[in-house]
Amino acid sequence: MRGGAVAVKAGSRPPWLGLGAAAWVQVAGGASSTFALYSHALKVALGADQRRLALLGVACDVGDNLGLFPGVLCNRLHPALLLLVGGAACLLGYGAVWLLVSGAAPALPYWLIWFALCLAANGGAWMGTAVLVTNMRNFPVSRGSVAGILKGYSGLSAAVFTEIYTGVLRDSPTNLLLFLTLGVPAVCLLTMYFVRPCEPSLVETNAEQVHFMFAQIALVVLGAYLVGATVLDHVLTLNDIVNYSLLIIMAVLIFAPLAIPLKMTLFPRRKSPSNSSDCLPKADNGHTEALLPSSSESNLGNFEDDDSMDIDILYAEGEGAIKPERRRPRRGEDFRFREAILKADFWLLFAIYFVGVGSGITVLNNLAQIGIAAGAVDTTILLSVFSFCNFFGRLGGGTVSEYLVRSRTLPRSVLIVCTQVALIVAYLLLAWGHHATLYVSVALLGISYGVQFTVMISTSSELFGLKHFGKIYNFIALANPVGAFLFNTLLGYVYDLEVQKQKAGMTDTDIACHGPNCFRLTFFVFSGAACLGTLLSTVLTVRVRPVYQMLYGGGSFSQPRSSAH
Repeated sequence: MRGGAVAVKAGSRPPWLGLGAAAWVQVAGGASSTFALYSHALKVALGADQRRLALLGVACDVGDNLGLFPGVLCNRLHPALLLLVGGAACLLGYGAVWLLVSGAAPALPYWLIWFALCLAANGGAWMGTAVLVTNMRNFPVSRGSVAGILKGYSGLSAAVFTEIYTGVLRDSPTNLLLFLTLGVPAVCLLTMYFVRPCEPSLVETNAEQVHFMFAQIALVVLGAYLVGATVLDHVLTLNDIVNYSLLIIMAVLIFAPLAIPLKMTLFPRRKSPSNSSDCLPKADNGHTEALLPSSSESNLGNFEDDDSMDIDILYAEGEGAIKPERRRPRRGEDFRFREAILKADFWLLFAIYFVGVGSGITVLNNLAQIGIAAGAVDTTILLSVFSFCNFFGRLGGGTVSEYLVRSRTLPRSVLIVCTQVALIVAYLLLAWGHHATLYVSVALLGISYGVQFTVMISTSSELFGLKHFGKIYNFIALANPVGAFLFNTLLGYVYDLEVQKQKAGMTDTDIACHGPNCFRLTFFVFSGAACLGTLLSTVLTVRVRPVYQMLYGGGSFSQPRSSAH
């Protein structure tokens, strides 16, 4: 094995099998989005106020986005090891919270539960880094589609767990936490063999486009099914046989992407040496090839003459005949992490993520209390609405952004501008606090939240390259918990002040806040932050337009040559 390269086994399965397995990992790794389902039980078990509960939600955000460590190790360790670490973190983290809520252990201190939630959510970061980086590298010319599909499954995670929670676990937070404690590590163990680095597909064929379309359609069908199952569960009283039948159908739909490698096995096509999708072979000397080729090795089209020249130059450099060229990389080439953080585009992405996703996750973590304040009877429906719209935003963000860059050479960040405007509208509707607009505003928020997740992944990989994508993207993702901490602190402070006003002179033990004043000031601040996000995303779009004209000027992805480092 070369220094720093991840060894891969010769003759392993094609990357589509890894993509199908990654769907299960993404669903399981999104378990931190279920915080709203057990937050009230956790609040009661700890005897905490809303501010302390909101900080527990921040713990989930911190853990979920603290991906720098797996981002660094993803270039050195096999993805299976990352999945193993993620599964162990979920086992310990959710296990500790289950012990508290179930009463199986003596009362645990608040700081320990905060750390346990952070650890459990960080398990999702290890899992997400393993499958996202691996699959983005396996399909480098279809980054938008890959990001949309994988983040789409992650966006449906809350709806999947909500369906299990209401249909099988009998609305029990204790049972849900036990299910997460055992179920998430089990998924990691079952899929770790299949998620592996494969030789990148450097030419997008018609068959590959059909396969991606099938995966996207299967994902849409799963989302529509979950909508129907959720409505059915709330309209009718279902018996155990029907509930388990719905669960089995849901599992089959999640398995749907695995039909692609199954079809490839049953109906194999002739493969040419230049268009092989098998996993990386061994070199002649018995060593395995590196996980990720450099940008100069990954160019599209026929550059055989240029490649021969590059090889001659490398030989000359090695013998000391000429000095290697040293220059800073241009946008679109492979950046080192220390080079990326010097670019204004990097910090624009960070600030946009801080505003859009940080405020969105704050609303998600407090969705139950927001629903109660607005007069909603069943807050699980709110979580389902957010989850479905988040899913469609993630999948649609990948599909629409691919169309924009290939057909119009418009930067993907155009969609971020649109979602920031939608966030302004959503937060103003939430500030109104009326029950009639609650579901509309949550739907807008879910779509905007999902689009920004997907677009940010593809944009960062295109501007700064795939070689150090794990570190670069996971650092940008830290804007999420930073924003969530500040926004949650504000929300909890305003909420508790209103609770004190409502409960002054009353003996009622209910610590819930009711009415639009519970969150009105908070959502006005969120709306102002979204205005800032709109301005920043517009500046970013103008700055990176030339980059996308260079990358997609011919109607398909054409990666520039990497600079010599």
